[in-house]
Order: sequence, then C-alpha cells, then structure tokens
Amino acid sequence: MTSTSAASSRTTTVPWRIVRPALVVAFWVGVWQVATVIVHQEILLVSPAGVLVRLVELIPTAGFWATVAHSFARISAGFLLAALVGVLGAAVAATARVVDALVTPLITAIRSTPVVSFIILVLMWANSGQLAFVISFLMVLPIIYTNVLEGIRHRDRSLLEVAKVFGVPLLRRLPAVDVPAVLPFFVAGCKIGVGLAWKSGIAAEVIGLPQGSIGEQLYQAKLFLSTADLFAWTVVIVAVSYGFERLVVAALTHLQVRLSRGRMT
Repeated sequence: MTSTSAASSRTTTVPWRIVRPALVVAFWVGVWQVATVIVHQEILLVSPAGVLVRLVELIPTAGFWATVAHSFARISAGFLLAALVGVLGAAVAATARVVDALVTPLITAIRSTPVVSFIILVLMWANSGQLAFVISFLMVLPIIYTNVLEGIRHRDRSLLEVAKVFGVPLLRRLPAVDVPAVLPFFVAGCKIGVGLAWKSGIAAEVIGLPQGSIGEQLYQAKLFLSTADLFAWTVVIVAVSYGFERLVVAALTHLQVRLSRGRMT
C-alpha cells in the first residue's frame, strides 16, 4: 500500500469511528422517543428532551458536582483497592498452594452472595457513608483476583524456564515476562469491574441513603415521582462510569505499549 492510499485510509477511518457511535446513539434515542410517544405518560417514561432539560438544570449547580464527587470518590476508591488487593492476593496464591486453597472458597462465597446481603451486613457494622466503598470493593475483588490468577497460570512456560536458566532477577523478569502475560487478563477484569463497581455502589447508596450521594438523589426521585430526575441521574451514572472505565483502560494500554517497547529495545 502506498503512503497516499494509507493516508486516505486513515482519513476515512477516523471520521467513521466518530460517526458510527453517534449514529448508534441517535438510533436508540429515536427508539426511546417513539416509546415515549406510545406510552404518552411522562410520569412513566420521560422523553429524551425532558431528560436533557433536567440535565441542563442540574449540571451548572454546585450541589450536582458535590453529589457526583461524593459517589465517585467512594466507588472509585473501592474499585482501586479491590484491584490492588486482587493482584497481590493472586500473586501470593499463585506461589503458595495453601493460600490458594484457603482463599478460593472465600472468593467463591463473595462472588455468589447477593449484593443486598452484603449491603445489610455493612449497614449493621459500619456507617452508611462508607457503604458504597465497601460494596464496590467486595464486588470487584473476586473478578480481579480470578482474572489475574488465571493470567499468572497462563504465562509462557518456556520464557520462565529461560529466565530461570540464565538467572534473570525477579525485578527484571516481572516487566519482561510476567506483567505482559498477565496484563490482558487484568484489563479484561477491570473492564467488567468498573461497571460492576458502579452498579453495586449506587445500589448500596439507594439502600443506605448516605447524605449527598447519587443514590440519595435516585431515592428522592422515586419518592417525588420525578421520572426526569431518575433518568437524568441514570445518564450521569452511565457517563461517569464509562469515563472512568476509559481512563483505566487507557492507562493500562499505555503501560502495555511501554512494556512492549521495552522488550523490543
């Protein structure tokens, strides 16, 4: 392929990457609008325009940003702690069978227990202000732990043997062999974990009602039958969750590129 044709291909691909998601969103907004016309009850299903108007009213206010920051700080902190503990736990379990045998039933129990059971237990033991942090941590931990442990077990055995034969130090082997092999599994776990952290964290806030949280706003919308507020805050949750996921994936992708360049040099 010539440089001219390659440049032409890039110019046609980049706009399509922007236009295609916009068309998909426009399609589903159109479906939403049609459903609104069919239902014809704003209290049951508010129109996209009604949600947009409510968002325009909410976004400039200081209370809106304080509420988003309150929930974001706790849910993201729970996710990040779960990622750290999950990676460290998987690393220890991969080297010690006793730890693996002891931790596996606990991880299975956490993964199988309904989130509402944990919410009620945490409310009995701790302040509702930390509820979203604890619940998001518990829901994400099994995913990160299982994915990272699976990645460790799928490392290239031949590369590990070569590193062992030549006496490569652990601090040099980790970025050259271990991390590149495990990172795709970790990225996959993070993609699932971010969405789960936000869903479980917001559900915990709706039940625990910590003051100044998004969950409290959703509960208030339910009490006052404000469907516009309910949909507006739901859009905010989806947007913030998606933005946080893209940020995490971009950081991990950057790390992956740097590691691959380091191995080639």
